[in-house]
Amino acid sequence: MKKLLLLSGILLFMLSCGGVKKTQQAINTGNYMNAINSAVQKLAENKDKKSNQSYVLLLEEAFRKNTERELEHIAFLRKDGNPANLETIYKGYENLNRIQEAIKPLLPLRVNDENRNAEFSLTNYDNKIITTKNELSSYLYDNALNLLTNATNKYDYRNAYDDFEYLNEINPGYGDIRFKMEEAYQKGQDYVKVEMINNTDKIIPVKLEEELLNFNTFGLEDKWTKYHTNHLANIDYDYDMQIELREINISPEQVNEKQIIKEKQIKDGQKYLLDNEGNVVKDSLGNKIKVDKFKTVKCNFYQFTQFKTAQVTGQISYQDLETKQQLNSYPLTSEFVFEHVYANYDGDKRALENELVSLLNLAAVPFPSNEQMVYDAGEDLKNRIKGVITSHRFN
Repeated sequence: MKKLLLLSGILLFMLSCGGVKKTQQAINTGNYMNAINSAVQKLAENKDKKSNQSYVLLLEEAFRKNTERELEHIAFLRKDGNPANLETIYKGYENLNRIQEAIKPLLPLRVNDENRNAEFSLTNYDNKIITTKNELSSYLYDNALNLLTNATNKYDYRNAYDDFEYLNEINPGYGDIRFKMEEAYQKGQDYVKVEMINNTDKIIPVKLEEELLNFNTFGLEDKWTKYHTNHLANIDYDYDMQIELREINISPEQVNEKQIIKEKQIKDGQKYLLDNEGNVVKDSLGNKIKVDKFKTVKCNFYQFTQFKTAQVTGQISYQDLETKQQLNSYPLTSEFVFEHVYANYDGDKRALENELVSLLNLAAVPFPSNEQMVYDAGEDLKNRIKGVITSHRFN
């Protein structure tokens, strides 16, 4: 037990030293945030623990060096005077404030060997954060507004929207930002006119056509693309998407029969064990010995398989309505197979395996109509259409 406790103590000591060494290495390589996070996490568990004293000193050092470096970088960016640096400055102040807020709950932190509290020069950055945020907001707004006003393509509108969206995150409700975001969003949309064309010689079930054109059920989440199956007169559509069905092939109704002859030896009571001379064999106590008696049973098993298939083929094609150019086209193929198996028998069904016996409980069922077969094939067709839409990119 003493050896086990000693080994456990050595292991814990090695793990503790390893953590301290990694934190010190982070400071030595300028990765102050990693060192701060490691030290704060360790001290939050138990700041008064003797083995955690090293983390107090490491946190003190990492905090001081990180603050000095951040403030020097901010001062340099301010001196540069480029408004594009405002976001970095703003995030710099936010980061400094976030570090302080993580350390405050731990204070005071004692350095026992030096009989003092660790020193952390805490600063109120509120005014600097607010001032920089307002400067950044003004810059982002002007930049996004200029992009929106002078946009020459949908990507410009989308980039303007992203800038407005970021501005709304850091400064919600700034000016007329929501109105401008909506304007950029609407102008950045790709509008796709969807049409279904039936070039087969068969009638498509109404319900299937409705489901194939109900894009809301496809679970598509595309921020910048809107598909309209009901075309609106006030929309200038960018693309035309045609779902063309070219062939619908339905096989004849088929019933295939297969006969299987089964034989099996089954237990059929007991009989006395006889020796070679025909005498009954007895055990050591004089009792007659009985053994199982077997007989062979036979069964003719008749398996019937009802079979019918439907295959739908077609194509999805895209056209740029502005240039009138044909874009990509994708083949569509979908198949549905109806298959039902049942059986009957003649003879002793004890010769049959369990899986064959279970089929005897089934009977023939009505074949699905051609319309139902096409509809069932359409279930798979919906997934294939969804796959095409998801993978296709307009630009």
